[in-house]
Amino acid sequence: MIYKLKYSWEQRKLKDILVNLQNNTLSRVDLSNEAGVAKNVHYGDVLIKFGEVLDVNKETLPMISDESVLMKYKASFLQNGDVIVADTAEDSTVGKCSEIDGLLDEVVLSGLHTIPYRPIEKFASGYLGYYLNSSVYHNQLIPLMQGIKVTSISKSAMQDTDIVYPKSVEEQGKIGDYFRSLDRLITLHQRKVKILKFIKKLLLEKMLV
Repeated sequence: MIYKLKYSWEQRKLKDILVNLQNNTLSRVDLSNEAGVAKNVHYGDVLIKFGEVLDVNKETLPMISDESVLMKYKASFLQNGDVIVADTAEDSTVGKCSEIDGLLDEVVLSGLHTIPYRPIEKFASGYLGYYLNSSVYHNQLIPLMQGIKVTSISKSAMQDTDIVYPKSVEEQGKIGDYFRSLDRLITLHQRKVKILKFIKKLLLEKMLV
């Protein structure tokens, strides 16, 4: 499939496109795997578990049980389209992010070592998640990273990075949908590989009895 660009593109600074929300500083020990008053996006899950788009209704997120947290971070309840950036990692994966999707009436907050952003203008679902995780964007972050054993990046350092996007929301949506379809295809083949490995293991066990 050859994707043809139809509309003109815009290049703007991150500070002109995204605004910062407030993240909480709750560690893993402060979170629950069972019940709570809000869901929490932890930086470790952004780095390892979640993809470019995080469907909060399909993924299992740790819970916050302390009700006082709700009032403290009420202005930063996440919405669909918000982007959560992991600002700390043990390597150059720092800056990996997930775009929030599938959120209905749940309360979701951005957790420890994350930078939550909200688009100032309307973007199609998925575009920012895929673009901000692309090498085109992430390569801008590498010279801005600090630290040796633990690498981090600051909000201020990211402010002047460039974001490139089609002016047309329709075009953005087509790009997001295309990469989503690739993700579904990858997941399908991963499941097939897992099943084939299981069959191989069973056959080897039977053969060698």
